Amino acid sequence: MTTPLPLGRYFPDSSPAQAPADVAVVMPTLMRPIAVRAIESVYAQDFQGRIQIVIGADVNPGDTGPIFAALERRPGHVSAAVLTLPYSTSERHGGVHRAYDGGALRTILTFMANARRVAYLDDDNEWTPDHLSLLIEAMGDKAWAHSLRLCMDEDTDEELGVDIWDAVGPNKGRFKDIGGVIDPNTLMIDKVRAAPILWMWSDPGPNLKRLEADRRITASLGKAPGGFVEKATVRYRMRRTNILWQFMREGTRFD
Repeated sequence: MTTPLPLGRYFPDSSPAQAPADVAVVMPTLMRPIAVRAIESVYAQDFQGRIQIVIGADVNPGDTGPIFAALERRPGHVSAAVLTLPYSTSERHGGVHRAYDGGALRTILTFMANARRVAYLDDDNEWTPDHLSLLIEAMGDKAWAHSLRLCMDEDTDEELGVDIWDAVGPNKGRFKDIGGVIDPNTLMIDKVRAAPILWMWSDPGPNLKRLEADRRITASLGKAPGGFVEKATVRYRMRRTNILWQFMREGTRFD
């Protein structure tokens, strides 16, 4: 008889588990140690309400030790739920959902979160301490809000400048003709109001590539009023092969 695999772990805060948090942070990851920096940027938020971190691994999670150790160091107002699936939901690894970057994981984790307001954080990015508080203020009673991102050299951590080309919001920038782009790391949603479109995280649709579900989400969010934080609150690490390097050197604009 095979030994059953554990599917996750829960790290409680000081409140009852059933009580919804004020905001949830959804983090798809391969459990890479770099995720510790992302988690610690959540701990450093100046927002002092209850925060739930919802982490999910699509594909074999590997060594969970560094991440679990970081979660053990969480502040008293932060809880965490970790989902580790024994298979992938993405076509990239033999699953059934078209999105290559995590399959259905963002959709699953968003619904799994025990909070109505949900923000997103990839394991190789970080937030400035005012990220959550500024987004909550900007969102108000709207269904969503987003901020901007600061481009960073992945190898040196050098600050390169604010992205004014791609992740600038609905109907703006390089992709304005197809609805624009919001980087998930800059986004906060009211998941109850946005529920009808959350499945789109798992399928970019027939007209987009398998890594572009965020563009489909952006086009859908752009049909309703949203909030905007006119500040780069996300530290976005990018490779030297990223087209944004060329745009920076050449002063390219898509106004």
